[in-house]
Amino acid sequence: MNLPTSGTRPRRVAAWVLAPLLALTACGTGAGDGTVKAGAPAAAGPSGDPVAGVRTVDSVAALLPARVREAGTLRIGSAIGTPPGAYYPDGPDKAPAGQDIDLANAVAKVLGVRLERQDASFETILPALGSGKYDVGTGNFGVTAERLKTIDFVTYINDGQGFAVRRGDTTLGTKVTRLTQLCGLTIGTGAGTTFEATLTARRGVCAEAGRKPYEVKVYSENAATLTALQQGRIDVIMSTINGLRHQAARPASRTAFLGEYHRLDVGFAFRKNSPLTKAFRAAVDHLIEDGTYARILAKWGTTASAIDASRINPPEHTPEN
Repeated sequence: MNLPTSGTRPRRVAAWVLAPLLALTACGTGAGDGTVKAGAPAAAGPSGDPVAGVRTVDSVAALLPARVREAGTLRIGSAIGTPPGAYYPDGPDKAPAGQDIDLANAVAKVLGVRLERQDASFETILPALGSGKYDVGTGNFGVTAERLKTIDFVTYINDGQGFAVRRGDTTLGTKVTRLTQLCGLTIGTGAGTTFEATLTARRGVCAEAGRKPYEVKVYSENAATLTALQQGRIDVIMSTINGLRHQAARPASRTAFLGEYHRLDVGFAFRKNSPLTKAFRAAVDHLIEDGTYARILAKWGTTASAIDASRINPPEHTPEN
């Protein structure tokens, strides 16, 4: 059976007002019911929604704990605000859209469960998993050694870290490959992210090179970071590769993408030793095998981040610079 998704979300007026600057992408909708065997093709619905044809796979759903199968629901904490991962194309009172939304919905359909989605700020989701507030979290969470101490991951894409500047700004050239290129500049990034952690951990590289340190400013909303860049309060943004590439492709953002700095596996997040990870990995693998996964990534322009198979808790990719 395919069950609908529901949820609650806080009003984020500032993010919605700035939505035209972030990007607007059309999103189809659809629904369907039934059960299929693993490996059977899942076709897109009449609207072109790649999730519409996804069906419950009994052998995968059986990997869920009995209590979850009986309840038929999972609580998901979602960080929403950055396309193409998850954002509000039609305002905060309408349904969210994006790659992470489609993938989570598709996994839920394979598992035969209903998602109770609650929007949350990025930095609050991982701690809330440990407290039991959510069963699973999404927000383009990169797999790091530090996070693996307290969080389990089931990977679904390979994204990572990149940089962007105001369009026309040639200070950093066309690509950032070393953090020493940022010395003396002010960098804006998201609170509680791998970007903040990387910049903080490597803050001494400029002093070691005999140069002025860079400054880091942290923002809770992607829209606020973009506004700070456009107003000249920061010189460069560090964020997701896919998000910055998507943003730079929209003329209204007035940004230029400076390439990939460091790749990271990205996954669904769970409390440590969660009994849900095997079922989620099997569901992602099923979507990869039946072609739904490729159609979702193609819809959101993130095919370059595709993985061949999902993994549980892979080791962090170590940056070279």
